[in-house]
Amino acid sequence: MTGKKGRGFKKEEETWMPATRLGMLVQEGEIKSIEEALRSRYPLKEHQIVEFLLPDLSEEVLDINMVQRMTDSGRRVKFRICVVIGNRDGYLGIGLGKDMLIRNGITKAITSAELNLTYIERGCGSWECNCNEKHSLPFTVTGKSGGVEITLKSAPKGLGFAVGDIPKKVLEFAGVEDCWAKTKGQTRTTFNLAMATYNALRKTGTMKTF
Repeated sequence: MTGKKGRGFKKEEETWMPATRLGMLVQEGEIKSIEEALRSRYPLKEHQIVEFLLPDLSEEVLDINMVQRMTDSGRRVKFRICVVIGNRDGYLGIGLGKDMLIRNGITKAITSAELNLTYIERGCGSWECNCNEKHSLPFTVTGKSGGVEITLKSAPKGLGFAVGDIPKKVLEFAGVEDCWAKTKGQTRTTFNLAMATYNALRKTGTMKTF
């Protein structure tokens, strides 16, 4: 399931009234880009900020699982949905949502992904290529989530993805075009595999390059 931000899964909302300092600065026009918002000293606590500053986001459902819990009143069933969002140009988010209705679970997952939005630094760290274009990763990064670990390595231009389906989808939403990957652990767990990939990619934006 794919779609443009604000269409399909997201319901029409009332006029946004900011409840945080960052939201007020965005609405007043003092912060004009998502880059400024993420680098500000204020935490991102309102998903509307992302929708306001980055309207070209798209989303895709990576996994839908049914989870059950026993209560005094009987068995309760909910759907757990994992969603990836991104603009395919450096901005990426992963979210998880739970609800008795799939549609509501997707909406919650998209909101969670928006609040987890981060910037991915791209580059060409492959000795086989060294073209200085932003088609791959600038260096090798490793990420973990639960029992899953993934290592992402820069690849030469034109190689494409030497990765599994879930990491490939996450990389595509981040705007990465070529990449090698090596995984360890329980890779059948979609959310942990997606989060491990996300955690690895986040490191590209926190490490300094020279």
